[in-house]
Amino acid sequence: MSVDELLEQARRTIFRLAPAQAQAAARAPDTFIVDTRPEFQRRRDGEVPGAIVIERNHLEWRLDPRSSARIPEAAPGIRWIVLCDEGYSSSLAAWSLRQLGLTRATDVVGGFQSWLAAGLPVVTPDHPTGPRLAPCS
Repeated sequence: MSVDELLEQARRTIFRLAPAQAQAAARAPDTFIVDTRPEFQRRRDGEVPGAIVIERNHLEWRLDPRSSARIPEAAPGIRWIVLCDEGYSSSLAAWSLRQLGLTRATDVVGGFQSWLAAGLPVVTPDHPTGPRLAPCS
């Protein structure tokens, strides 16, 4: 299977959100946007206010409620909206979270670039927000 086929398969299982839908959904107390972009992209383009930053290589460990490396927000039933730069790796990440039983995981169509193009709020802190670590990290 090619990566394009894997992406297509993953997206068949996810109801993806447009940027404005993601912003509205994130207002719910059981929903979080998680930004998986590396620091250089967040430094270059800015950040979504209130998003939890977890770079892609730690995502499953931080969000699985059964993981000893989970963050405090990682609880059963949470809706995770994964955000990457253009909406490709976020689809695969959301699919991976769903495989862990986080069945409400989804992503943003077009990623951060579509969020930016939609004119939704972006902050540009002096220093990019650091990735969220587990309490014992």
